[in-house]
Amino acid sequence: MSNPVIESEEHRALRSSVAALGKRYGREYIAQTVAEGGHADALWAEAAKLGYLGVNLPEEYGGGGGGIAELSLVLEELGAAGCPLLMLVVSPAICGTVIARFGTEEQKRTWLPGLADGTRTMAFGITEPDAGSNSHRITTTARRDGDGWVLNGRKVFISGVDIADATLIVGRTEDAGTGRLKPCLFIVPRDAPGFGRSPIDMELAAAEKQFELTLDEVRLPADALVGDEDAGLLQLFAGLNPERIMTAAFALGMGRYALGRALDYARTRQVWKEPIGAHQAIAHPLAQAHIELELARLMMQKAAHLYDAGDDMGAGEAANMAKYAAAEAAVHAVDQAVHTLGGNGLTREYGLASMITAARVARVAPVSREMILNFVSHQSLGLPKSY
Repeated sequence: MSNPVIESEEHRALRSSVAALGKRYGREYIAQTVAEGGHADALWAEAAKLGYLGVNLPEEYGGGGGGIAELSLVLEELGAAGCPLLMLVVSPAICGTVIARFGTEEQKRTWLPGLADGTRTMAFGITEPDAGSNSHRITTTARRDGDGWVLNGRKVFISGVDIADATLIVGRTEDAGTGRLKPCLFIVPRDAPGFGRSPIDMELAAAEKQFELTLDEVRLPADALVGDEDAGLLQLFAGLNPERIMTAAFALGMGRYALGRALDYARTRQVWKEPIGAHQAIAHPLAQAHIELELARLMMQKAAHLYDAGDDMGAGEAANMAKYAAAEAAVHAVDQAVHTLGGNGLTREYGLASMITAARVARVAPVSREMILNFVSHQSLGLPKSY
């Protein structure tokens, strides 16, 4: 098995190829897409044509046969070029992984080839207005109705529902023996009667829109259920661990992009005799930001390595740590980049100011840094729970 610290020649080649694609689009493409209210369709289509979207999915269903290690690399490099694709986190990483691991043969044949070649996309719905970070309080319920299911509930902050062919919804079914609710996953087609969506007005400038969903007596066939009704949290975290790893990749790419812009400026901006990058007050904070990004990448690689090796428990700890470290590193890198440019860091020309808001997303979603600290406190350190 490849060393997660020293990348293989194949991984280095993949990085180079994805970086070249990202360079052809860049932040200007994303900025124009956002300004026009559109979607990153051209970049998505070209990434699909080159095989990047499904690099983690099984070869027998049209994927690249790799894992989250390869897919996170793709997202990181696109982000470092200024044009990250948020739906990479959702469609192939979460939904594709869950279906590949737990779906029926029919579900795999129906969805995986399209998710791999980009012709189909799937959103992921777990967050609810009244549950927040407590996934155990999810109130979206699924009840049996003959041979099928009926779903009722609400979801919030769900990305890309307007472009997704279906949404993988986390609902709860009642255990016949105990009466307790347990999580289950359902594929809900976008045109299912009773499945509504409304956009959320966000300050965040992004090509991917956020939505609130309503499920009002949404009737689904029996085969809408993904995996075993009794598997519960095992299947759920099979999607959430890749989500955390990919969020780390998203944050790392953003941090690298911001740092790159700051370095270009520090090397050329001259106020006194030498470029400002010669001064330690500028150089040292940028060096520190670079170190933090590199350290976060190592944890992300460890998490991906463990997940792809089938160590779900080990991957859970590492994925949370990677997401935490990458988010903190990205926020620091963006802040230092803006500070390095001074007034120019707040201009539209340099495109860094909007990243101040964007960088904080990784601190908040898909799980807050405080909840990660809770996880590490009681799972890694053995301290008692406070909730």
